[in-house]
Amino acid sequence: MKKTLLLITLTGLFLTSGRLAVCSAAESLQPGDYVAVIGDSITEQQLYSRFIEDYLLMCRPAEDLRVTQFGWGGETSWGFSGRMANDCLRFHPTVATTCFGMNDGGYSPMSDDKGKRYREAQKSIIEKLKAAGVHFIALGSPGVVDADKFRPAEAEAAAMYNKTLAALRDIDKELAAEQGVALANVFDPMMSVMTKAKAKYGKDYHVGGGDGVHPDRNGHLVMAYAFLKALGCSGDIGTITVHLNSGKAEATTGHIILSSQGGAVEVESTRYPFCFFGDPAKPSSTQGVLEFLPFNEELNRFRLVVQFVGQLYDPNERAKVTWGNNSKEFTITQISKGINLAAEFLDNPFCAPFQAVEAKIAEQQGMEVSLVKQLVHDLPAYLRAAPEEKDALNRIGDALVRKDKAARDASAEAVKPVRHTIKIELIKKP
Repeated sequence: MKKTLLLITLTGLFLTSGRLAVCSAAESLQPGDYVAVIGDSITEQQLYSRFIEDYLLMCRPAEDLRVTQFGWGGETSWGFSGRMANDCLRFHPTVATTCFGMNDGGYSPMSDDKGKRYREAQKSIIEKLKAAGVHFIALGSPGVVDADKFRPAEAEAAAMYNKTLAALRDIDKELAAEQGVALANVFDPMMSVMTKAKAKYGKDYHVGGGDGVHPDRNGHLVMAYAFLKALGCSGDIGTITVHLNSGKAEATTGHIILSSQGGAVEVESTRYPFCFFGDPAKPSSTQGVLEFLPFNEELNRFRLVVQFVGQLYDPNERAKVTWGNNSKEFTITQISKGINLAAEFLDNPFCAPFQAVEAKIAEQQGMEVSLVKQLVHDLPAYLRAAPEEKDALNRIGDALVRKDKAARDASAEAVKPVRHTIKIELIKKP
């Protein structure tokens, strides 16, 4: 069997659509936006917040984005509303995501009083964010408790509390429409993925967390998906188009073709596809939920397209595509239409650089827990005790904000151009 080998050396192959599909210009991520990820202990786990920052820095739906996580264990919407001026707004975010409800529901059946208090507090948060100049708000609903891990000794406990959380989600839907803000519906995709994943992996495979409340990386990926969709991310990470007859190649925004000769294409890329890790059968992995969650289809499209202008091929003939250490075969029809490399090759050359950046983000977000919950939060108490030191305390507050800015800038600077190789072998019939 005769083979025609085309060697394509790529350094980062992706595109990010400059346009974010859902929102108008005033209601979408803008270059230079600073995103506050706000919530309770689930946010303080620094997982979905980390995935959001991973995506915004590496997949780059807009340029020069920055993120701070403001998670606080045990928090409620009304608790945050009372302290947000000091603990969050002094950082001057321009975009905010919120995720309350898990504690607001009281781990008990829904009631009118509970719904009224939640609605009023959520509305208050929205109004205060708008007054502070936040131009884009993604109001997050609560997620779910795990169907098998939440109070396992009580047969109906999980169903009861998920009913409460669904009622709080409905309040968020109404508020988002009334207030003209985006809704991040976390509840519905978590419930859908949990049901399907348990059917495949069994009841011990938790999506709502081993304790029934705090998800592992699998559930947090679902949460990040909901927020990234609400933020209007288009999912167009990149496209590399190879013209088979001439050997030339083209790359979309974020990628530069360095050379293209004899079927070899060198590219330097500053946009990464989102990467996934771990044993799919374990909740600590982000891979196991992918077949039940359209993350790659809707948020992570890194396409390779091979054009055959002027050449005739049987559409059923196959091509072997090698990316990094892995190879897969596709039909001529498939690669002509384009394949999503990010979905087809979970183990790819971007995995190591992605993990290096995520480690820097984890360091940043870990520091933010004590910075926000202790150092910044305690400033009003010091002011009450020593009002004569107001100017000094204001300087300290400003210095703490600058410290966080330096940390989030360091996370962004960790994103380095990536070079890698794709090989395409056309496998012809004898």
